[in-house]
Amino acid sequence: MQTATYKGYTGKFELNLEENLISGLVIDIKDVITFHGQTIEEAINCFHKSVDDYLDFCQERGEEPEKPFSGKLPYRTTPEIHRKIYIAATKAGKSINAWMDEVLSTQLGHCPFKE
Repeated sequence: MQTATYKGYTGKFELNLEENLISGLVIDIKDVITFHGQTIEEAINCFHKSVDDYLDFCQERGEEPEKPFSGKLPYRTTPEIHRKIYIAATKAGKSINAWMDEVLSTQLGHCPFKE
C-alpha cells in the first residue's frame, strides 16, 4: 500500500493491472473520497482535486468537513496494565496521557513506515 497526505487527509493508492489504473481512497475519514489516474502524477493530482472538491462541497453546504483525527484515542486495557501505566507515569512526574504520548511517540520513531 502506498499513501500520500494532502491537507491532512491520507490517500491510499492501489494499482489495478487489469484496468491499467491507479485508484485510491481517502482512508482516515468516514466520508467517501475516491480518486484515480493512469499515471502516478495523474492519480496524485486527482487525489488533491478530490480533497479540494470535498472541502468546497462541505463549505457550500455550510457543514464542517470531517477531520482525519481528533487526537482522542480510546484505549482499553486490563486493570493490572492500567495500574502499571499509572505507576510509570507517576514515577516520571507526568500525567498518564503525557507519559503514553511520550512512550508511543518514541516507539513510532522506530517504525519502518513512512507517512
